[in-house]
Amino acid sequence: MTTPPAAPEALYRLPVRLLGDLVSPRALERILQDAAQARGLSVQALDAPTLEDILKREVFKRLQLSVPAALAKRRVSDVIGELLSAVPAPVGEAPDLGVLEDGARRFSLYFDWPEAQRLRGVLGVARQQQEAGQDVAPLVREGQDLIALMERHLEEGLVTQGQDLAELQAAFRRVQGMGGKDVRRLESLIGQIEEAQGQGMLLPAEVERARTITFTLRKLLESSVVQPLAPGGAPAALDPEAQARVLALEQEHVARQLADLIREFEPLTRARPDLESRSLREQQTAGTLTVGAVEARRAELEAARSALLAEQRAELAGLEARQSALPESPTLHEARVALDVLRLTLDGGGLATDELRDLHATLAALEAAPANAARLLELQRSLAEVERAARDVPGASAELAPGLAAAREALARGEDVDPEALWRVLERRMGEAAQQRQDFDARADHVIQEYDTLRHLAGETTQKLGRLADTLRAQRRLGAMSGSARERYAQTLEEAEALLAESRAEYQAAQEVTASFGADALSGLLGVFDLGGSAGDSLGGFLTAEAVPVPPQPDLPDDTWLIRGGAVTAGRADLAVGGVAALLDQATLLGARSLRFEDERGAWVAREDGTGGWRLARGPSASAIEDRVGGWLTTGEAR
Repeated sequence: MTTPPAAPEALYRLPVRLLGDLVSPRALERILQDAAQARGLSVQALDAPTLEDILKREVFKRLQLSVPAALAKRRVSDVIGELLSAVPAPVGEAPDLGVLEDGARRFSLYFDWPEAQRLRGVLGVARQQQEAGQDVAPLVREGQDLIALMERHLEEGLVTQGQDLAELQAAFRRVQGMGGKDVRRLESLIGQIEEAQGQGMLLPAEVERARTITFTLRKLLESSVVQPLAPGGAPAALDPEAQARVLALEQEHVARQLADLIREFEPLTRARPDLESRSLREQQTAGTLTVGAVEARRAELEAARSALLAEQRAELAGLEARQSALPESPTLHEARVALDVLRLTLDGGGLATDELRDLHATLAALEAAPANAARLLELQRSLAEVERAARDVPGASAELAPGLAAAREALARGEDVDPEALWRVLERRMGEAAQQRQDFDARADHVIQEYDTLRHLAGETTQKLGRLADTLRAQRRLGAMSGSARERYAQTLEEAEALLAESRAEYQAAQEVTASFGADALSGLLGVFDLGGSAGDSLGGFLTAEAVPVPPQPDLPDDTWLIRGGAVTAGRADLAVGGVAALLDQATLLGARSLRFEDERGAWVAREDGTGGWRLARGPSASAIEDRVGGWLTTGEAR
């Protein structure tokens, strides 16, 4: 379900990590501590069989308070499976910084991730503390949590990249015949992305470049397909359907750019809510968003991030001056360690909004009430844990925001607060999110199973459904999801379910073709769409239809025809072409975009022109046709 960390960890930490999306981690730790004490053990000394017993008894009972019993049982079973294969860290040994160093190396390519920036700071301070003979266990634990977050980030990113790769490959097949340096560059980028995907590596810059080239080529293809030259050489105006397709391409491209922008600058907008791109979202909804507007917004956010980083560095300098004036105490030592981590994080270019806020509160407590500072610091940590956990739970952050603000105000006044009330709200939301995830998984299973019954239909709708089914399989395998990954899962489900309905309609149309032309004709038709296959004799009577007399078209290349509505509209008369025209009419019903087959006369290649018609060519082989008139088949322009 979830990939375990590369380095060993204390076994009791594994259930806390894997079930932390259902129950508060602190509550889980207390359950494990109480259960260990009841068995005469320390929590660090719990082995796999003992933990398995605790999970089946105490933990399972606690989970049923927030999620259905069936879901609780499944999640406990998943954790037990992980326990039996885990390699525990040796009990009683000092924490090993190799855990953090290994994580820093593994994620060094992703230096701009907030977790990676924080991990570098944690590792740097941990080295200093270890050299000074100080306890580094809290830093190692934080580093392990950061590594787990990055592992989840990577897993989710690979799912998204895999979906992008499949769409890029499908688009490349459509534009491949255009030729040119952009097509060659796209092919090279797809190769790089495919190799990286196989190695479990993210290449966001290459994906973005490939998407941009694909958008340009597809826009050019759509425009050239439906924009022939009018008399006198001037381009004819695009018809409304063509304009709608081009606009849809533009909005699809710019919507993805906006989504990437929002995700990239999420730490900034969380610190500065006034910088959220609401106006761009409104433009996207209205269908008026442009690439220029997104690029301009990116420049504004980059400037704002640089300004905020400078402000936070200046703020840190003020905190350093305040802590230097305080008397020594264990709480001040913790504050000093947090300050050192902050400094290294900011020096590495990472924002530290939450950490600065917490450090302010810690120093204020030390200045106002040193005797209560340790208690206030513990409560402050609990509030921070609630806030971080809520970010991945739908609706939790908004519901908890007033309570968190009130609790922090109370702490600032030196008053006591009860974080457990906030945890109860969060756990209720966690239970709802877990039930939603279970529903998502069931919907995904249904789409995948239904697609398997329709995959023999080779139309474009079914092909796209197949790509989404692959994405759903990958999303289904993910463990606990971030908020953004959950949103992508929901979006994939909506798109796949809509395509499933369309594919069923196409299947019904195919059944009608079977009733009209016979099963052999349908079998041959479905076997050749977009697959480069050979229909052979299964085309049967289609190729024996009488030739439709049409006027010669001197502007067409040799052995090429234009087809519309099952009739030949341009090209020289040929006995076989009338039958192929009837075949292409049935291909249109099934949503096909291209067709290849061979018969005793040679090879045939047809491509849909974007307006309901077809361009058809014949030659000794498909490759020979592509070499001779591939560009014309794609764009309608003879070279």
